Amino acid sequence: MRHLRTMSDLANEEIMALIEEAIEFQQGKQWTPEKQTFVANLFYESSTRTKCSFEVAERRLGLQVLPFEVSTSSVNKGESLYDTAKTLESLGVSALVIRHPEEEYFNQLHTIGAAIINGGDGCGNHPTQSLLDLMTIFQEFEHFGKLKITIIGDIRHSRVARSNAEVLERLGAKVRFVAPDEWKDNSYPKEAYITMEDAIQTSDVVMLLRIQHERHHSGKTGLDAYHQEYGMTIQREKEMKPNSIIMHPAPINRGVEIASELVECERSRIFKQMENGLYMRMAVLKRALTNNEGGKEHDNIIKEWEMA
Repeated sequence: MRHLRTMSDLANEEIMALIEEAIEFQQGKQWTPEKQTFVANLFYESSTRTKCSFEVAERRLGLQVLPFEVSTSSVNKGESLYDTAKTLESLGVSALVIRHPEEEYFNQLHTIGAAIINGGDGCGNHPTQSLLDLMTIFQEFEHFGKLKITIIGDIRHSRVARSNAEVLERLGAKVRFVAPDEWKDNSYPKEAYITMEDAIQTSDVVMLLRIQHERHHSGKTGLDAYHQEYGMTIQREKEMKPNSIIMHPAPINRGVEIASELVECERSRIFKQMENGLYMRMAVLKRALTNNEGGKEHDNIIKEWEMA
């Protein structure tokens, strides 16, 4: 089994192989395990896109998805994450997709034999979101080298920003940031922060982030003021470079991070990101459940692919 806890688990070659495989799934490739295989999705935080995307991906691969809801499980009786994971492993579950509010929760699961796929850990990492973002960028530009990518918004609390910044730099892109002072992540150098005007006029990819009110200790930021200062307004979209694109991991706060009229505009790849997430998660699950390094020689290709 091969875990996916952070993007650091993946070499550049593995990332490109996952993108290639996800595109093949998107084009109709079919694969299913050689034997009955159980997986479980443990979401300790709310989720629509990630949870549903994983579940559809699992069903398309012919996996048996074990029903699990935190609200009706023994978690409410005080069961720890480790004991829950160990229980599911004992029942024969081969892969656990886990979203948890604790950063690096996966460190307490290092003795679990089932594959751990990180669906998001606090403000830490979100590797499958990063991979689907990379797939979307690659399909658009066919390379990463020298692309100017600006991540805008709540940098400090964003696991998407953290995962994407590391890997995009590793793949050769130039990553910059725009954020209010209180949401800057000071682990990045000061010169990595640019003005909103520079971001709009020079970026190949403008990656907007959701304001994560649930992780803030103070009251809500003035949303209208945020939109005017850091949001993608209709005027700013007009000032973007030709062929540059807008991305956002969603859920979207319409009229805050982006004007509602721009959510589905020609430059927007927001719903494309969601579509790509399905195929990327199929590729990630196949990687986790395929014991051999290359994987493909053990593929069990089926002739007909039943839809979920």
